[in-house]
Amino acid sequence: MTPKNLLAVVCTLACTAVAAQSYPSKPITLLVGFPPGGGADSVARVVSERLGKELGQPIVVENKPGAGTTIASDLAARAAPDGYTLLLATVSLNGSDQLLYKSVRYDGSKSFTPITQWAYSPMLIGVREKFPEKNVSGLVEHARKNPGKLSYSSSGAGVITHLAGASFENAFGIEMLHVPYKGGAPSIQAVAAGDVDMTFGTPPSVLPLAQAGKLRLLGVTTAERSPLFPDLPSMKEAGLPDFNFTISYNVYGPAGMPDDVVKKIFDASTKVLNDPEVKARLEKQGNIASPSESPAQFKAWAAEEGKKYLASTQAATKNGVAQ
Repeated sequence: MTPKNLLAVVCTLACTAVAAQSYPSKPITLLVGFPPGGGADSVARVVSERLGKELGQPIVVENKPGAGTTIASDLAARAAPDGYTLLLATVSLNGSDQLLYKSVRYDGSKSFTPITQWAYSPMLIGVREKFPEKNVSGLVEHARKNPGKLSYSSSGAGVITHLAGASFENAFGIEMLHVPYKGGAPSIQAVAAGDVDMTFGTPPSVLPLAQAGKLRLLGVTTAERSPLFPDLPSMKEAGLPDFNFTISYNVYGPAGMPDDVVKKIFDASTKVLNDPEVKARLEKQGNIASPSESPAQFKAWAAEEGKKYLASTQAATKNGVAQ
């Protein structure tokens, strides 16, 4: 290496170190691939409000819904890796997106910097108020007797609410009619209006209408009962002990982010997520604060969960729903 090249490398490293030490010096953008009002948006706004105060700069939540959240993910993948553009995403980033959407240009394992998990939640099975069945077992039997007629709504083709329904079909060996909507709110409202029979929704989307008596909750999509919803039966009680479908909300940045910047975001997130007030606000929405042990642990966990998620997606969607 020539003295000139060596000087360039030293300058680059020095500039990176200075940038990391001063981070953040301007507002941060958090991209969310879902519309306002749903589970991801709720988590994003509760955590980012306190995280911005902890970091000393505001965090601006930008909802970029569409194409099963891949629009937001693509924007994040192509952003500068300086820590000023972050992404709130699920583990579909690690493989399922590429299966479901053939036009995806990013690679989940190479295009992002994994930082930490923020929260997770079970999904809730909700049915229209006048649906004749009172429990999940009855719902499954109803579907078996009426193949392809029992309809379920989702917040869009290929997103988690669709895949929860597809996985449910595959696990029980039934056939249902999928009706996609543009976002969690309209998909839940369709159930309340009686336009579709049921949905697999995030707690923030489903709970308000359930509490208002406009739809009924039959259970959670987890193997065991959720501590947040102790009165709702588990999938084990419905006869499917191995079915465990949750949604996690994870933070990523573009590939190549400086380690010091990643650590600042991780440490600040951990502090915020351990704050009793933040935990309580998340739990009120049906989410459980779940900070990772370290960025390295989160990276390994996301990769492993991504493989499981991809395998279940392949089985559930048969030939996929490529766009």
